Amino acid sequence: MRLVEHAGLAALHLLDPETAHGLSLRALSWGLVPLPGAVTTPRLRTRLAGLNLPNPVGLAAGYDKNAEAVGPLTRAGFGFVEIGAATPLPQPGNPRPRLFRLPEDRAVINRFGFNNDGAAAIAARLARAGRRVPVGINLGANKASADRAADFARVLATAGPHVDFATVNVSSPNTERLRDLQGKAALAALLAGVIATRDALARPVPVFLKIAPDLTEAELEDVAEVASASGIDGVIATNTTLSREGLKSRHRAEAGGLSGTPLFARSTRVLARLSLLTDGRLPLIGVGGIASADDAWEKIRAGASAVQLYTAMVYRGLSLVTDIARGLDARLAREGFANVAEAVGSGREEWL
Repeated sequence: MRLVEHAGLAALHLLDPETAHGLSLRALSWGLVPLPGAVTTPRLRTRLAGLNLPNPVGLAAGYDKNAEAVGPLTRAGFGFVEIGAATPLPQPGNPRPRLFRLPEDRAVINRFGFNNDGAAAIAARLARAGRRVPVGINLGANKASADRAADFARVLATAGPHVDFATVNVSSPNTERLRDLQGKAALAALLAGVIATRDALARPVPVFLKIAPDLTEAELEDVAEVASASGIDGVIATNTTLSREGLKSRHRAEAGGLSGTPLFARSTRVLARLSLLTDGRLPLIGVGGIASADDAWEKIRAGASAVQLYTAMVYRGLSLVTDIARGLDARLAREGFANVAEAVGSGREEWL
């Protein structure tokens, strides 16, 4: 099975990255990919902001932007799945090429720019999709919107009835001035609107905030203060970075957000600092550079209650998900933890 997967990855890497991405989604939706179901044990079961997860290993937003393969993805081993980002209106995103593999760095640079089919089309697909694990939507804003802050609430109002959680994404580097919404006053106002919309849903869902890894210490302190006071249910740390430190690949100078292995240390330090600043009051989800069970374990020790991955699957395939879940279970057993929650933050000081 692994040989077949590796051969498939090698074939996909002969194609340009965005074409390969689309083919992988179609293979999933057509039933051409073996789906093992979620790995779960008493040690791995996780309670996150009221959600019951079979394991703490989730799919980050960006892979299935348009909810085209939701059902299969919920049977692929993940404990939870996040689709999107979705914006109120459809938009094409930035011109191609806008996705670049950096194989020597085990990384990817993208500058998609919130390309998606729009909230209504995505919500319709979510309504039809069967799912085995919690599914959330990443909320975005249209590039040409006159009121980007209001766009997040508009997407939630449209898609909220069909998801289990929602993520406010003000940290993508690929929509001009979007990250300005992470400022203290702007963020507080934006989150107030999203929370009001969430509370008006017939079935209110947890709301998370996804932050950038490039925040200064003062900015991170502001985010922690606003997040703690806003009524949101958790923070996802982090999105992609603008840093290009230490890269070797020929595409290293491309504009966009960098994800993958080079992001691991930077994002984990932000995660640990946020864990300290919020003092356990908010659940944290660790994202950035996770390519092994050891990486996921470090995120949990730094303060994450759950983790998400994406870029490493470009190089390791979908079987990486179950590898990480099983590896985490073995590590928890070896370290004497009865469940994930007991290990959260146990190594935070090492990242501060």
